[in-house]
Amino acid sequence: MSANKLSADKPQASNRTLVKVCGFTQVEQARQAAQMGVDALGLVFYGPSPRCVDMARAQEIAAVVAPFCSLVGLFVDEQETVVKQLLNKLPLDILQFHGEESPEYCASFGRRYMKAIRMCEGLDLQAEIDRYQGASAILLDAYLPGVPGGTGEKFDWQRVPQDSAVPIVLAGGLDANNVAQAIKQTAVYGVDVSGGVERAKGDKCLSKIAQFLKAVRTC
Repeated sequence: MSANKLSADKPQASNRTLVKVCGFTQVEQARQAAQMGVDALGLVFYGPSPRCVDMARAQEIAAVVAPFCSLVGLFVDEQETVVKQLLNKLPLDILQFHGEESPEYCASFGRRYMKAIRMCEGLDLQAEIDRYQGASAILLDAYLPGVPGGTGEKFDWQRVPQDSAVPIVLAGGLDANNVAQAIKQTAVYGVDVSGGVERAKGDKCLSKIAQFLKAVRTC
């Protein structure tokens, strides 16, 4: 994957914001999204999520993803052995951790990773970014007690740091109507959307993805 994808060690100059669409469950939707120019497709491996996929479906999706589109696996406090089993059978480019995983755990798989940080009140964000300085990116998401991600809620974008040493990916309540404003306000490296481009959880709407991409590319 090239340096201007969701994988850089440090922020790189880029003429556009990168786009990850998370929570694919249907093969054809994933194939078409990749062809439309989505930079990264997210697969959820967290059982309680309605967007969770099993190994067989994940392999089917991986088989149709365009060659310059990254495949991201999302985990929440998963057992190390389970992640390793998936990595042995699935060509994941990036790991995304949404739980309480330590920096040592995240780095133990020898793969590039993103660490999600939920923006609760009183959070020392810089301290958290410093903890995960080995991450390829930090994903900032809205905080909802007991929900590790995919809330569909926004947080205060003024809290997004402008000078992070680690690339920032913005998530939480994004859709085609607000993503351009979010990018202009935060100048983030990438954006991550799930519910904002769906008809129902796990059922992506290709026209909404197209609208989202068009809005991002106006920035």
